[in-house]
Formats: sequence, C-alpha cells, structure tokens
Amino acid sequence: MNRLHSIKRGLRVEVLSLTWLVVEAGVALSTGLSAHSVALTSFGADSVIEFVSGAVLLWRLWVEARGAGAPKSEAAERIASWVVGLSLMALAIYILLAAGHELLARQTPGHTPLGLALALASGLLMPNLATFKRKIGSDIGSAALLGDAACTVVCAYMAWTVVAGVMLTSLFGWWWADGAASLLLVYFVFQEGWEAIEAARSGQHAHIHGH
Repeated sequence: MNRLHSIKRGLRVEVLSLTWLVVEAGVALSTGLSAHSVALTSFGADSVIEFVSGAVLLWRLWVEARGAGAPKSEAAERIASWVVGLSLMALAIYILLAAGHELLARQTPGHTPLGLALALASGLLMPNLATFKRKIGSDIGSAALLGDAACTVVCAYMAWTVVAGVMLTSLFGWWWADGAASLLLVYFVFQEGWEAIEAARSGQHAHIHGH
C-alpha cells in the first residue's frame, strides 16, 4: 500500500478517535465524579491521556503528510512516547490510591445509565480503532502509533471494567466490585506506561523512511 495513502488513513482514524475521546472524557469524568465511581473516573482520566497522545500523533502524521523529513516525524514519536508514558504512570498511581481509599472506606459507588451506555459504546468501538491503528502503524513503521494502539486497548479494558463493576454492584450489591475492578487495571496501565518511557529513553522507535 502507498505510504502516503496509509498516512492519510492514519489521520482519519486519529481524527475519529479524538472526536470520540472528547465525548468519552467529558461524560466519564462528570458521571464518575457524581457517582463516586473510581473505575468510571479513571476511565475518564485515561480518555484525557489518550487524547493528548492522539493529538501528538495527529500532528506527527500531518507533518509527514505535508512532506516533512524523517527527523521531525521521529522527534514527534519520541515526544509522544514521553507524554503517554509519564501520563499513564501518573494514572496508575491515581487508580491505586483512589481504589485503595474506596475499599478501605467501604464506599459504595453509584452509577448512571449514561455512564454505563458510554462504557458499553467504548468497549465496542475501541477494539476496532486499535486494530486500525495497529495496522497503519505497522504499514508505516510507526512505533508511536503502535503505542497509541496499545493505549486504545487499555481504554477498551477500562470500559469493560466499568461495565463489570456497575453490573456487579447493581445486581449483587457488591460494594467492593468497583474498587477491585479498578485495581485490576493498574498492572495494564503501569506496563504500558513503563514500555512507553523505556522506548522514549532508549530511542527504540522505528525509523521513518521517506515517501
């Protein structure tokens, strides 16, 4: 497939992803905070992080689509790795502290139909977006885009975790389900953050070839 065509496909995918993430972050944060749900609030925070990552990658793809050389594209990839890595590590710490407090305080989170609908929609949409990003990232040799695809997978995990937490709390009254489900995410978030930081520190990103 023509490289420029793949770049343009990547631009369209990132625009779609960013548009959805704006909605996702706004709804998840507002409903999560009002319902005192760590899982839903963390989901919203992850959406903000993914938006920042996606915005950097949109710029990186746009630069190459405009005919810029490899140095600028590779610099954008490394910046994206640092931003995503540090943000994900911060998110992992937040989830750990917030979920721990919720469990120790025996808080029972509430839930909203809107928050549940959002999580279901994201759980279905994000795996498809991740597949497109992974395919395009492989086609153009972009480690940053592959990393962004991994973040999108984490977002899908978080969406289904929110759904599971809400359903278990509603059906069985398991007040601890939300916090416990949130703790399960820490490993995935931390792992992705660490890998992104290691890639940024070592410069182990794919070389960007010209058109």
